[in-house]
Amino acid sequence: MKKNLFLLILLTAIPFWSSAQQNNQQDNQKKEIKTGWNMGALPAISFDSDLGFQYGAVVNFFNYGDGSNYPDYDHSLYFEVSHYTKGSGTYRFYYDSEALIPGIELTTDLSYLPDQAYDFYGFNGYEAVYNKDWTDDTSPDYRTRMFYKFHQKLFRFKTDIQGDWGDSNFRWLVGFNLLNFNISSVDVDKLNKGKKEADKLPPVSEQPGLYEKYQQWGIISAKEANGGFVPIVKAGLVYDTRDNKPNPMHGIWAEAELATAQKFMGAESSFTKLSITQRQYFTIVKNDLSFAYRIQWQQTIGGHAPFYYQPQIIASALRGSSSSGLGGAKTLRGILRNRIVGDGFVMGNTELRWKFARMEKFKQHFYWGLNGFLDFGRVVKKMDIQNKISNMNEPMNQYFNFGAEKMHYSVGGGLRLAMNQNFIAALDYGIALDKQDGDSGIYIGLNYLF
Repeated sequence: MKKNLFLLILLTAIPFWSSAQQNNQQDNQKKEIKTGWNMGALPAISFDSDLGFQYGAVVNFFNYGDGSNYPDYDHSLYFEVSHYTKGSGTYRFYYDSEALIPGIELTTDLSYLPDQAYDFYGFNGYEAVYNKDWTDDTSPDYRTRMFYKFHQKLFRFKTDIQGDWGDSNFRWLVGFNLLNFNISSVDVDKLNKGKKEADKLPPVSEQPGLYEKYQQWGIISAKEANGGFVPIVKAGLVYDTRDNKPNPMHGIWAEAELATAQKFMGAESSFTKLSITQRQYFTIVKNDLSFAYRIQWQQTIGGHAPFYYQPQIIASALRGSSSSGLGGAKTLRGILRNRIVGDGFVMGNTELRWKFARMEKFKQHFYWGLNGFLDFGRVVKKMDIQNKISNMNEPMNQYFNFGAEKMHYSVGGGLRLAMNQNFIAALDYGIALDKQDGDSGIYIGLNYLF
């Protein structure tokens, strides 16, 4: 059974270096303003009995210029490098600026995300039955810890450009994504290296997982089984009245995006998706307590999206290295990653956010925050599974429960430590409210969810 041991959790933003200057006085009050360059960092150290040791770090540089726009920054350069000893990892660079080109917000993401054990639970939410005992090596029904996994290497290059629409709070958005998915069965031989005989995983030929079975049954076609190239072009409209990007106390952040991939651009198949997202923030106690919610609807409105692209979440800004779901750190916390995959979904998150303490350390401004949340989501347009199934020589009810899909829920809470309002170390713990969605999850990273 997989176990995660966090050997070191530092929910502290470590200012290794800072050339930020401080000015005092504004309206006869002393007020610290950050100028120039500032840096925060967070280590990534953990252990997984299958994936091995993880080691690495997250580093975020902020340039506040002359400080006149603080807490807004002129440039943000984000670097994340972490590696598991058996091959998984995150290698990411993210850049965000509204100062590089006057009047234009530019965001660029360049990532390589190899994952030796990428989660795959089937399609259409509760219509795909999840059996925890098949992955529990202490259960008499144990099959393999990798039953709901496959091996994925994802290369992603993403650029979005936003510009003002006159004097209003509306902005136009254009962008493109280049994604290359390389998919195969889990490399059991690699994961078994160094293990005792009793702890070794069975070979895929002896104990296939759900990914292999879906190919055998005709649900995943041979054309899509190994992944492919997905070039995305998108356009949209953004409405933004937030008072602060990392943790707004009031305002609205809404967007509608149309994203398309076409064969003539090099895609395996042509499709178009539409995504509409509404986020809103309400002040309950000035500066200290707020309520926030996010509602997103995303659906394929034309063509056929390949199975490996279906978990991708369309957004104008990435809050983390992963952009997939539903389920997991950036969508429905506490629910298994990628548990809810379909041709269309609706997702919601509600959070109560409290800044309960502030302090000055190392010439930096910190605040501690607590948040409680309720997350929910479901498939609203199903992928065609029932009509594709063939060559199935096992009881269908072990894998499918057609018509069972409904809303999935999770609840939980989290802790935040923010440095200079922009570098925010985050810890969340979520609990799934239905055992078909798993048990719970702990997530350590950066930023508020939205």
